[in-house]
Amino acid sequence: MKQKILILAASLLAPLATLHAAAKPNIIFIMADDLGWTDTATYGSQYHETPNIDRLAAQGMKFTGFYNCQNCAPSRAALMSGQYAARTGIYTVGSADKSDWHSRPLKPAANAKMLGLDKITIAQSLKNAGYATGMFGKWHLDGGKGPEYHPSHRGFDEAISTMGLHFNFITNPPEEHPPDAYLADFLTDKAVDFITRHKDEPFFLYLPHFGVHSPYQAKFDLIEKFKAKPGVGGHKNPTYAAMIASVDESVGRIMRTLEDLKLADNTVLIFTSDNGGVGGYDREDGLIRDGDFKGKKLNLKKAEDPSDEKNGFVTDNTPLRSGKGSLYEGGTRVPFIVRWPGQVKPGSLCDVPTIHVDVYPTLLELAGTPPPASYPLDGESLVPLFHDGNASLKRAAIFQHFPGYLGAGKGQWRTTPVTTMIADDWKLMEFLEDGKLELYNLSEDIGETKNLASEKPEKAKELHALLTSWRKEVNAPMPTKNDPTVK
Repeated sequence: MKQKILILAASLLAPLATLHAAAKPNIIFIMADDLGWTDTATYGSQYHETPNIDRLAAQGMKFTGFYNCQNCAPSRAALMSGQYAARTGIYTVGSADKSDWHSRPLKPAANAKMLGLDKITIAQSLKNAGYATGMFGKWHLDGGKGPEYHPSHRGFDEAISTMGLHFNFITNPPEEHPPDAYLADFLTDKAVDFITRHKDEPFFLYLPHFGVHSPYQAKFDLIEKFKAKPGVGGHKNPTYAAMIASVDESVGRIMRTLEDLKLADNTVLIFTSDNGGVGGYDREDGLIRDGDFKGKKLNLKKAEDPSDEKNGFVTDNTPLRSGKGSLYEGGTRVPFIVRWPGQVKPGSLCDVPTIHVDVYPTLLELAGTPPPASYPLDGESLVPLFHDGNASLKRAAIFQHFPGYLGAGKGQWRTTPVTTMIADDWKLMEFLEDGKLELYNLSEDIGETKNLASEKPEKAKELHALLTSWRKEVNAPMPTKNDPTVK
């Protein structure tokens, strides 16, 4: 009798367990590399063609004020750790010494090359919540160090990392592929296979493309297509447009796979970019400090950052100021689109300022799992915004901190040490070399053309107090005084 009761109880509980598992949405996070805010048609490009990304936006919510860091590695560190760069210590790619700062007033704070093993990644948290986890693409958080830093040891059940080339690429671990295989297609093949094999359980797929990062390499037929098309404004590079088209094809393949497997309705699909596009530096309003370079053009052909384009600008972030590597809007404001059928209103917009560290708590809420114990998360869940793009978040502001230099050719800089914050429509920048404040009303001046710090000293003072309080709260490392006579 007792055995029959146990069997009956188990049979009643089984459907509940299945229902609970089905209630957890699948999560797919696709990230392009160096794709600017205006580089897709849905965000304004009249030259680049992105029908799948446009369809994703039409079926979901488009964020107009989402921010990542100014270049690759710090954005990825923030997304994976849920912590600002001031906590991860990853501010740029490689060493803080890669730019020749020795003649400048400040010595950069040290820069970490890998994500510390004390950081609990979002993959680890989702894996602990019962998700199958997969990552295929650019990791950029191992600093070339041992296997313990590889994503397969940071919470991903399956992980293939690769970057550097779009043809004849090398993967870690090694994977065979035809010599003419295109990287975006290869990564998408892996992603589609992962989805197919895990369709009957909740899964988290992280697909960080290397496209559209240099070297600028694309499929021949797509290049020829865009060669025949007149450019519009700063969007006129056929190879770059072809690379964007391949990333868009990837998004379309993921969407079709979800539809074919009948998974679309229970999948949260997010698309974004890691930082702004490579371009916009040669406009006077795109320079880091107008007085430094007035009448000059930045020369990225001799760039000190190995991740920069060596053959000139490939895009323009207009109406935003500057581009990748800068803490002005063109360097950090990026596309961010989320589709969640039945939860996110199709064709909706959200103008609330949001940032990379929000992704971690957002995915935790989607998975219905609490944050790791005794582990600080700097962001806030965006799920309320998914339901209502006009909802209010609890925090007062979002922040960025860059205690170093990013060169853009001999004697020229995309950024000097700076801390920034955005609160509602207001953006404050404190340049750490001399303490200069720049204040912009982004709702009225998205191009950051008019510094209002002297006109609105009380507002600048109010925001600066928040900024300094935040730096103290996160114990943000600061650059130190430099002696130019010491090499």
